[in-house]
Parts: sequence; C-alpha cells; structure tokens
Amino acid sequence: MTFVDETEKNDMAKRTPSRGPRRHWWFWMLLAGLAGVGGITYWTHADEPAKNSSARAQQAAPVVAAPARQGDIGIYLTGLGTVTPLYTVTVKSRVDGQLMKVLFQEGQVVKEGALLAEIDSRPYEAALTQAEGQIARDRALLENAKLDLKRYQVLVKQDSIQKQQLDTQESLVHQLEGTVKLDQGQLDNAKVQVVYAHITSPISGRIGLRLVDPGNMIHATDTNGMAVITQEQPIAVVFPIPEDNVPSVVKKLKAGEKLAVEAYDREQQRKLATGNLETIDNQIDPTTGTVRLKAIFPNKDNELFPNQFVNARLLLDTRRGTTIVSTAAVQRSPQGTFVYVVNADMTVTMRKVKLGPSEGDDVSIEEGLSPGERVVLEGAERLRDGSRVQADVPSTESSGKDNK
Repeated sequence: MTFVDETEKNDMAKRTPSRGPRRHWWFWMLLAGLAGVGGITYWTHADEPAKNSSARAQQAAPVVAAPARQGDIGIYLTGLGTVTPLYTVTVKSRVDGQLMKVLFQEGQVVKEGALLAEIDSRPYEAALTQAEGQIARDRALLENAKLDLKRYQVLVKQDSIQKQQLDTQESLVHQLEGTVKLDQGQLDNAKVQVVYAHITSPISGRIGLRLVDPGNMIHATDTNGMAVITQEQPIAVVFPIPEDNVPSVVKKLKAGEKLAVEAYDREQQRKLATGNLETIDNQIDPTTGTVRLKAIFPNKDNELFPNQFVNARLLLDTRRGTTIVSTAAVQRSPQGTFVYVVNADMTVTMRKVKLGPSEGDDVSIEEGLSPGERVVLEGAERLRDGSRVQADVPSTESSGKDNK
C-alpha cells in the first residue's frame, strides 16, 4: 500500500481544475440560445394564420351573373285540359242485312259523304219494285175514276142519272187519291232503304278501327256500330280555371277580344299547338271551385289527339315594359324574396324584391330592381351580403333563354 500524507493530498487538489461549474455554465448558455431562437421564430410567424384567414376572407367567390332586362311578359291562366273532338260519330247501319263490303281503311281520313260500306240491298230493291208497281196500278185506277167523274157530272146536268151516283164517284176519286199517296210513301220508304244499304260518312274526319267484318249480319239495333269517326281539324281543348279568374275572362270575351290559348305537353316543355278561346261554361263546379273553358285549335299538323291530356295556357293579358330576370336569380328566405345584386366593386348586395307574373324561366320584378342591374344566377348559396364575387357571363344556352 502507498500512503500519501495529508499535505500531498491538499497540493494535488489545488493543482486539479474543477469541471462541475464549467459544465453547468455551458448547459445554461445552450438553453438560453435555443430559447432565443424559438422566441424569434414564434414572433416572426405568429401573425401568419391571421393573414391567411384574412386572405381567404377576401377571396372572390365564382358566380354567374346577368343583367336584368326590360321587356314584355304575359299573364297566363293554366289548367290541365283534355283534347275533345268537335264531332264524334259512331257509324251504324240503319237497316238490317248482311255486310257485303267495307270500303275504308282503318285510320283513314274520310270526307263527308264518302262511301264506307255496303249491305246486301237486294231485299230492299225488290221492295222498291213492288212499291213502284203498286203505285202505278193505283194511279191508273185514279185516272179512270176521274174520267168517270167527269162523265157523271155531264149526265147529272142532263138529269140522266141521280145525284147520289155522282157523289159516290167523287168519294171514290178521293179514296184513290189517298191510296196513291200511301203508295208514294211506301215507294219513298223503299228508296230510302236502298240508300241506307250504302253506308256513307256523315262527317269529315279520321275513322277508327273496324268493329265489324264483311260477311256478318248487322242490325239497326246494334249498339257498337261499325266504326267511330272523329273530327280532328279543327279540334277543341276543354280545361278548367279557378272561379276567381272568371270575371277577368268574361270581361275580355264581352269586349270581343280574342284570347290566345297554348297547348303544351305533360312536362310543359314543348308547345303543341296554338288556338283561341271559344267560350266559357255556364256554371261553376262547386266541388272544385273551377269553371271549364273551351278553346279551338286548327290542328293542321295533327299534334293534338282526341282524349289527350295537355297543359293549356290562356294568355289573359300582357305586362309591358317591366323588369325581367331569370327565375334562377330569385332567392327565398323567411323574410321574403330577394336577389343578389353585383356592385361595381364586385361585391354583392342582398336586395329584397316584389315578384310579378312569370312566364317560363322568366319572372317580372315589380319593386326592388331596375333594368341593367346585374343579378347572380348561379352560386348564390355561397354568398352573404357584402361578399366579394368573380362574376362570369351566362352560358350560351342560358343567354338564349333570357333573350326570348
């Protein structure tokens, strides 16, 4: 073992440097440096979220806008109508007999008086011959009786026969005159029966499907008939309107105005035909509170078909020089209807408006908007009052609709 005295230990301790304090000094210096860098970084980037949020708030929302225009718009009364032929005839035989010929094609357009079918007319022609023979015989008897009457008149003047014989002869002449008239009636009836054996069209129109085939026996009492003819040119449309609008329509009719009526398909997208109001019914239906109107259509293109359902639009009046916008621009809220107006600084203002009559995709504005002011058509769901926008013009299709 090596023994070191206390004096040497103290000298060695003095000569050896102390490392503990130095280590703590460098640690705190490093920590202070990192804290300084972190603070500078924090204060440098602390306002970036606020700047990004402000930038997002100032970002313009893309919308489609179009100016309000000034024009005319119609006031329409609409109703679901039924196409009704002016005339519908069920072709029936007026005599009994065997159907010999059918001279029409199903679906053919026939003229009034056209021959449609023939019934075996031989029995009626034979009856006609009998009637002609009967009347010829009775006319001969009448002529002979008249000659005898003239002779009796001369003989009575000569006092050669009694007056009673002359009176009897006069009575015979009157009797034979009545017989000849009866024969004439039978002859005319026989001629009519022969005519009835040739069935003709009573009206001009389109004939339907054949209900009886040749060779069958038909009777005047048959309920179904041979076919149905409907007149399609012109044709009528019957449609209802609310009873509250009746006075306005009656006033127009009394003034002699022609009210135009348009017929549209079920989807109200395609206009089928245009006609004029003919008349109004004489009573209101108490169950629906409506009254029926009847309009006449030329139907030259056969767009309307009997019993077809159409949407009828009656042009009651025309509002002229009004402000018109697309219905897409009108927004609704619990406070009422409004539009977003695009200002010159590309911000929008929520403007309350009062709507007027509408026609198709257009609606008139009675209050709150002037012609020329641009309104938002698409993208309004992202807007608030004062929002900044980037407005584009409408597409070609939308512009075409607005210019109609």
